[in-house]
Amino acid sequence: MNASHKLFARALQLLSVGALVLLASPAKSQAQFLFVDCSGMNPYAYPSITAALPNAGPGAFVLVTGVCNESVSLWGQTGLNIGAFYGQTATINGNFSINNSQNIFLYGLIVTNSPRDGISVGSSRGIILDTCSSSGNAGLGLAVNSMSDVAIQASGTFDNNGRGGISEAESSQVRVWAWAGLVDISNNGGPGIWASQGSFWTYGHTTIANNTFGAGSNSGYGFDLRGAARAQVGTVFGPNFITGNQQGGAWLQENSEISFWNAGYTTTIQGNGPVGVLAGFGSQVTFFSSSLITGHSSAGVDLYASSQAYLFGANTVQGNGSSTDVRSAGIRVDGNSEAFLRGGQVSGNIGPGMLVLVNSSADFSGVSFSGNSGVISCDSSSTMVSDLAVSHSTPAAGVSCRTPHALGGRQITKTQPVVPEWSAYKAQHDRYAKLAVKH
Repeated sequence: MNASHKLFARALQLLSVGALVLLASPAKSQAQFLFVDCSGMNPYAYPSITAALPNAGPGAFVLVTGVCNESVSLWGQTGLNIGAFYGQTATINGNFSINNSQNIFLYGLIVTNSPRDGISVGSSRGIILDTCSSSGNAGLGLAVNSMSDVAIQASGTFDNNGRGGISEAESSQVRVWAWAGLVDISNNGGPGIWASQGSFWTYGHTTIANNTFGAGSNSGYGFDLRGAARAQVGTVFGPNFITGNQQGGAWLQENSEISFWNAGYTTTIQGNGPVGVLAGFGSQVTFFSSSLITGHSSAGVDLYASSQAYLFGANTVQGNGSSTDVRSAGIRVDGNSEAFLRGGQVSGNIGPGMLVLVNSSADFSGVSFSGNSGVISCDSSSTMVSDLAVSHSTPAAGVSCRTPHALGGRQITKTQPVVPEWSAYKAQHDRYAKLAVKH
């Protein structure tokens, strides 16, 4: 086909009313639309996404049907919309990479069978994955690097990848806005979420489950946070489940932080091998009400190496520990670490409700302890301050811990995170739903 024939074919594509009709709104008439049919059935459409990209200007819509056997690379792009028609999906057998780009909106894409990472983002801002899946890839489902930011919105799936679900590094961030369904990060051969010098936020209806110690990864945790990484796990849009991860629900090290907070639903951390949440090497974990930590073979919450935990409100640490682990406890505090509890329930754990070791301390009040092998047990180097009726000569039942003073617990003021404004993300979704319609 010569150049004039190609131009004529493109004109037919845009003017055809038999296959694809554009809505007659001013916004739609001004947008550029490029149609891709990877099945090859439509001779007036581009045969691949890669073939369409050179003709896609800022703000263009690249609308895809069929199964695309290609790897797609965006470099230096601005304002592109790439995806299936609204309410449909399109499959890419290969990698989708975005670099040095901004304001890229992907919708309804199923990225799979990549020999490396499924979706990779580097040095890019304003990347939105709306109702997308990146599963069944040899590497990571989603890799975000070099000060990039990515939003996963409406719903999404990052399952069965060889090296983990999602990773972010080098001051990058990922936010999950699952207002329309579940974001699932499960059954990966590596951690569900891995972050080093990165940040991860979810505002609810997220499941991180059954991630394992894979051949290409050194971690089988739900969360693996390192290098001062930060995570927020809220429940604005629905409950969160961190369950069945082989090595633990969350592992924090190297001054990392994670906060679990309530906005109407519960976060359940259950059955994650030996430990629910493990924080070490100067890290911190916070629970603001309505978290359930249960069913772990060693400890529900485990602190070591100068780390801290703060549990406020109606959290439950229940049914953790095993008879074969002499260090079993509901909450274990070790190696110059500290635990602060205000309210909540610690019950039915094998071992004491709290086990405090090696120059560590526990400061608690308003906590209900029941069904544990003792309330709190300390070694000779560790202490507690509590609202229990304890004297040095006659400790309360189940208490094996000294109280260094009678001045009471520390006054703690810490506020729950506030939900950021998210209407702009919903507006992007609604605009795509209006314009990317197939008739």
